[in-house]
Amino acid sequence: MTSSLYQSSIASLPLLGRGKVRDNYAVGDDKILIVTSDRLSAFDVVMQEPIPGKGRVLNQMSDFWFDKLKDIVPNHLTGIAPESVVAPEEVEQVRGRAVVAKKLKPILVEAVVRGYIIGSGWKDYLANGAVCGISLPPGLRQADKLPQPIFTPAAKADLGEHDENISFAEMERRIGGKLARQMRDISIRLYQTAANYAATRGIIIADTKFEFGLDDDGVLHLMDEVLTADSSRFWPADSYEPGSSPPSFDKQFVRDYLETVSGWNKTAPAPHLPADVIEKTGAKYREALERLTGEKLKD
Repeated sequence: MTSSLYQSSIASLPLLGRGKVRDNYAVGDDKILIVTSDRLSAFDVVMQEPIPGKGRVLNQMSDFWFDKLKDIVPNHLTGIAPESVVAPEEVEQVRGRAVVAKKLKPILVEAVVRGYIIGSGWKDYLANGAVCGISLPPGLRQADKLPQPIFTPAAKADLGEHDENISFAEMERRIGGKLARQMRDISIRLYQTAANYAATRGIIIADTKFEFGLDDDGVLHLMDEVLTADSSRFWPADSYEPGSSPPSFDKQFVRDYLETVSGWNKTAPAPHLPADVIEKTGAKYREALERLTGEKLKD
């Protein structure tokens, strides 16, 4: 049985904050220890049970993509071993699930790239034939491939709130035209590079979100996580069929279960997850890692 970590408790470093999945600690003034827990959120609510090993899967997958995409844009990794910045008794909490990252100024707009019409994009399209103000051809079916990938930014919400889709014009207003265009162009390039690679592994990347930050010199860096099953929709290519929502390598089992819980209004606290849902979800994350990277989860 894979050991799990619901919440880290690193006492040797100052805690900066906890997100839905990650716990951040200060390493000096210019670096951050990012610990990826086994917490899982669905419908923007953090579940009460961990998915054992999930944080290590996400960490290994992000490391794989950061390396593969490093020629397109710099990223936040420092290469410093997380085990070297915590106390000896805390090493087990960071092993395989943490990185020491550059401290960047986060850009509070998420860079979402969609190659297929699904999720909130599909709902927008049904309502007005467009996604985030981008008009799309009539007659698309759910999960259809788009003529070309589209960039649909989202404003980052506070913990527990839903991120809000915004237009590119609104993104320009918030962060400036030059930076907005740079983020858009890099995001589409990252997506296309990753999607082309994933296709060789039998996986469709339907959509994904990237997060960026600036260093002290104003240089754009890719940060947080990249192309994981938490930040992307991965579909198995061999069972893909447009016209309905394809099965995906992520929290699909959890979402499907939660939709059956009568009376839950999708606000905290979340209902308890049955053991089989936890097990199936963990297996899906590991399968996505193995199919995409060709590597099993490292011990």
